[in-house]
Parts: sequence; C-alpha cells; structure tokens
Amino acid sequence: MSSFAKVKNAVWGFVKKEVVLSIAFVLMIVTCFIIPPDAEYLNYFEVKTLVLLFCMLAVVAGLKNTNVFELVSRTMIGLFKTRRAVVYALIYGTFLFDMIVANDMSLITFLPLTFIVLHSTGNDKYLAITFIMQTIAANMGGMVTPHGNPQNMYIYNYYNVPTLEFCGVLFLQMVTVAVGLFICVRLFIKNETLVLKNDEKLDIKKKELSVYVVLFVVVILSIFRVIPHFITLGLVILTVLIVDRKRFAQVDYALLATFCVFFVFSGNMARIGVIQQFIEGIVADNTLLAGIISCQFISNVPTAIFLSKFTSNYSDLLVAVNIGSLGIIISSLASLITLKEFLKHQPGGLKKYMIKFTLVNTSFLIVLVAVTLLKNAYL
Repeated sequence: MSSFAKVKNAVWGFVKKEVVLSIAFVLMIVTCFIIPPDAEYLNYFEVKTLVLLFCMLAVVAGLKNTNVFELVSRTMIGLFKTRRAVVYALIYGTFLFDMIVANDMSLITFLPLTFIVLHSTGNDKYLAITFIMQTIAANMGGMVTPHGNPQNMYIYNYYNVPTLEFCGVLFLQMVTVAVGLFICVRLFIKNETLVLKNDEKLDIKKKELSVYVVLFVVVILSIFRVIPHFITLGLVILTVLIVDRKRFAQVDYALLATFCVFFVFSGNMARIGVIQQFIEGIVADNTLLAGIISCQFISNVPTAIFLSKFTSNYSDLLVAVNIGSLGIIISSLASLITLKEFLKHQPGGLKKYMIKFTLVNTSFLIVLVAVTLLKNAYL
C-alpha cells in the first residue's frame, strides 16, 4: 500500500470515528475564509469551560475505571426494576443535576451511566431516544438557575438581574419541559422488566474511587466558583499523574477539540455581516424571535453575548437562548456532547439519530414558544 493510500485510509478512519469533530472542522474552515484569522479569534474561547470540561472528562474516565458506574447501574436496575422507571430516573437525574452543575457536566456524568444501564440489560435500541431526552433535560433543567447554563451566567451578570426575579422568568417553561419529558417516556419507552445480561461480581477499586470522588467534588466546587478553575486544573493533573496516569489516555480530547472548533465557527458566524444585519433587523422589535433564530445558526452562548449588545429586554433574551437551545443539533454545545457519545456506541446510527433528534427537539421548541407567547399575553 502506498504512503498516500495509508494517509487516505487513516484520515477516512478518523473522519468515520470522529464525525462530529470532522463536520465542525469543515464548517469552521468555511467561516475562516469569510472571516480571516485575527486577534479577535482569541476572544472566541471560553477558557473556564474548556478547563472544567477537561477536568470533568479526566475524573469521569477515572470513575469508569473503578467500575462505580456498573455498581450504580445495577443498583438502579434493582431499585426501579422496569425499563420505563429506570429511564425516568436517568432523565430526571440529568434534569435535576443540571440545576446543581452546568448542562455539559450533567451530560458527561449521566450519559456513560445511561449506556451501561441500557447495554447491560439488552436495551441498546432505546439508547438514541433516551440520550435525546437527556439532552433536552440537560439544556432545560438548569434554565431557572443562574449557573445552570453558560448563557444564564452571562445574562445574570451582564444585566445584574436579582436572583429571585431571574429564577421566575423561565419557571413555567421548566415545568412544561418536565411534563413533556414524562409524556415522551410513556410514548417511546415500553414498560418491561429489566434483566441483567451479566451479573458477575464487580471488583470495585476502592482506593481509586475515593480519590476520584474527592476530585469530582473539587470540580463541582470549581463550577460554583468556590475554587478557582486553574487551581482545580492543577489538582486534577497532579493527582492523576501520581495515582492513575493511564487515565490521561482515556480523556476525550476529540470532544475538547470539537468545542474549540465550534467556538471558532460560532464566533465567526456572529461577525458575518449578512447574519449580523438580519439579526439586528429583528432584535429591536422581537428579541424572542431573533434569539431563537440566532441560536439555530450560532448556538445559544454566542447568541446571548451577541444580542445583549442590542437589547435591554433581558427576560425575552433569557427565554430565547434557553428554549432556542432546542431545534437543530448546533443550537447547543451540550447537544454535540450527546451526539458524540452516541456515535461512540452506535457509529452507524447517525442518520436515524439526527432525524429523531430534530423531530423531538423541534416539537419541544414549538410547544415552549407557544407557552411563552401565552404567558406573555395573559400574565
């Protein structure tokens, strides 16, 4: 085989393995021709998000190696017993955990557990729809708290919104999502008894588990800004180097690269004149509509930053960048995390996943827009 053929096969193998990163990279390159690289590129990257994402990925890789996810999975199966009940637990666990940490961290924690639960009971066919509902739960669960999503934190600080007032803006929409997820589980998940395919005794690595539990708490405290994120980064790197350096090889660096590529893509999109003029043209009269549309092109966080420069209507902007996280796959970075995790387990399921994802997310988006319009009209 020639050197060219080897390189070609290697590249194609990488593209098939890292579909999300490859697509995002192509989109980024296209926008780089429109907005040539300059000093402004440095402002695209959310360094704290990338640092905490790396820390959480390293900790989760360590936790996986201790077999704790398998232990929790078996405990859940024994406690909830049926497929529908355990899916409820996984979805609402993601939903509630998002109120405590950010949506990205919630998914990184719960998605591996979901796969183990479904795979160990022979329910892989339900993986796509469960992942999709967990993504909705992660994007929507934290929308009532200032720290639940990155765009919330930005708006909370930028407009200096009182905390209780902030929490009340999206409360009705959050309840609507909670009810909608309940209905979806009943529609899509058959209620049958779960049976483990493999019930061999688990070997829990207690020493490593205790170390990673402490690191997990440190990362959570850093998310809440109790511990500076660079200190957390140093603690994670130093601890893993000493205790379990092999885990560095299991960190999902492709996911980190996907975030970096997507930051450049969305940053460039926000600077393209045609898109700017289109959004600016409607934002003054309809912040809600402008925000939702913008999210579908440049995702939720860049939309919050971009539109905040053109409107004082923080409440409509807050609603827009949260419910606008639904819709197409690029409207939220959290959606990319789920897609990548899904393709890791079912690499041939991209087309079906994208169809299901778009239909379910768009349905939720339409319902939430209707609820928001009714709320604005009567409350």
